[in-house]
Amino acid sequence: DGHCLKFGAKVVIYRIGLSFFMCAVFAFRKFNTFAFSNNKTMQIPLDQFEQVIDEKILQRGLTYFKKGQVHELEEVSPNTYEAIVEGTEDYTVRLTVENNVVTDYSCDCPYDLGPVCKHVAAVIFSLQEEELGLTKKTKKAAKSGVKKSKSVATQIDELMDKASIEELKELIRTEAKRNTLFCNHVLSYLEHYNDNLSKEFYQKQLRALIRSATDRYGLIDWNKARALGYAVDELLDSARKQIDHGNFEKAAAICFAVMEEMLEPLNTADDSNGDISGCIDGAINLLNDMAEMCESKTVHKQIFNFCMDEFEKGRFDGWGWHTSLLSLAANLAETDADFDLILALAEKKQKSYYYDEEVQMIKYGLLERKKGQDVADKFLEQNLDNPKFRRMAIEKALEQKNYAKAVRLAEDGVKTDKKDKPGLAKEWYDWLLKIAQEQNDTPKIIEYARYLLVDNFRNEQDYYQILKEHVKPEDWDAVINAIVHEIKAKRRWYDTGLVATIYIREEKWDKLWEMVKENPTLSTIEQYESYLSKHYADEMVDLYASQILDYLNRNMGRDHYQTACRYIRRMIKLGGKAKADNLIAQFRTLYAKRPALMQELDRV
Repeated sequence: DGHCLKFGAKVVIYRIGLSFFMCAVFAFRKFNTFAFSNNKTMQIPLDQFEQVIDEKILQRGLTYFKKGQVHELEEVSPNTYEAIVEGTEDYTVRLTVENNVVTDYSCDCPYDLGPVCKHVAAVIFSLQEEELGLTKKTKKAAKSGVKKSKSVATQIDELMDKASIEELKELIRTEAKRNTLFCNHVLSYLEHYNDNLSKEFYQKQLRALIRSATDRYGLIDWNKARALGYAVDELLDSARKQIDHGNFEKAAAICFAVMEEMLEPLNTADDSNGDISGCIDGAINLLNDMAEMCESKTVHKQIFNFCMDEFEKGRFDGWGWHTSLLSLAANLAETDADFDLILALAEKKQKSYYYDEEVQMIKYGLLERKKGQDVADKFLEQNLDNPKFRRMAIEKALEQKNYAKAVRLAEDGVKTDKKDKPGLAKEWYDWLLKIAQEQNDTPKIIEYARYLLVDNFRNEQDYYQILKEHVKPEDWDAVINAIVHEIKAKRRWYDTGLVATIYIREEKWDKLWEMVKENPTLSTIEQYESYLSKHYADEMVDLYASQILDYLNRNMGRDHYQTACRYIRRMIKLGGKAKADNLIAQFRTLYAKRPALMQELDRV
């Protein structure tokens, strides 16, 4: 076991080192555009997009637009627009507009820190150029603006209608010879016409795909990982077609090959989008579907043997797929030999240095099927340190109205987990509250709800509301004041938000305002502005002004200037335009030599 742990530590260190090396290489390499990322679902009204998109992103998008960096904007299909945005790379943006609302949008840049990137914002500015009265530089002007030409899809359809079948075949042959990735796409797309049932055949095909995506450093960058995942998805789609036609053996061979071959690339790929790992998920899902749909004992045995072989090899250990394989095998187990083999492997894993709780669940299910409920329940009672088992035991006790046993199980959970797993201990407290609620035990309900509200670690239920419903109205003010005092006494970093939430629900605006004044950061003022503006608008304008002064005294740089100006706008919205104007005038005098700040103040 000691040797295993040392080896495991070396593997972890190696993978961390490899990750840093990959990041360094990726930082200096260009991404090849293949597919779209940043695909979100947020609706963006074109006439109010400035209110929806983050202000920093808006400013950067506006800069791109004004510099004439949006090119080739055209309607590629009805209501769908596409453009190239020139940045550190050339990125492709696509927007779908319906009823003057952007309903879908995507960009192939790697930005993932928010729902909208600056390139998407730039294209929206370009779409709204006339409505907003914007102007931009004439760089590449001939390429700018919306073209009313036929969409690319329409042009391709028209040309394909005119071309002969032989011409199209020749085009595919030529491109397949020139482009390995395209060749493998064709093979994957038309796989259902292939009569080969060999797993080895698909392994060779997958290895070719992996080689075509791997660079000379042995790494797979973000875009190539995307392309690789897309190609393998096509192969899995072919497997799905085989299942639909009852060709289960062929479908299984494809899934086996995908699982065996796609694990290794995860060690050398930027799979931040989950394109490669998603292929393994897809293969596992298809195997599960086949286990349910297929009645062939031969196919069942093939899947069972594959799962058991991979589980025993341990190649997927440390990944969620490891236990997925054992679970799939357990569902397919039919003979005593099958059951004994799975139980033996589960027992072996239980004795190792790491034991997956999911394996215990699988073992429980097997015991239930093979040896009956009593044996399975005994196993469960012997392993209550598994939180899944403790939950099951509590739920079963509640179903049987055995409240004493349910309480004992929950209290034992608190005792067991309070020191090393405090979050889990709070769950057992929540179960104690649920048991008290079932028994209508008001003193216990108040005790546990109060504890969980003050602790504020888990929010399984609305503990504030539960308390208010069970505490006598005449006692409520004293109880809630004592709770606030106790929370404040703990001095935890997250308690300010909890106290503020209580003040908001109690509508104690004076208390909330005092709390904001005690910690008058710009973000805090903004966070509670909507609650306090009705009663303290003038005071909030003054507080904003003093904090903005302090903020610019401590910070320099355009990003900080934009932040300060955003809060000046909030002053104006609160009715403090005169004070905002005075503040701007003050900044023009104090920081006259900061041209970037002057520009941002002009925009206010």
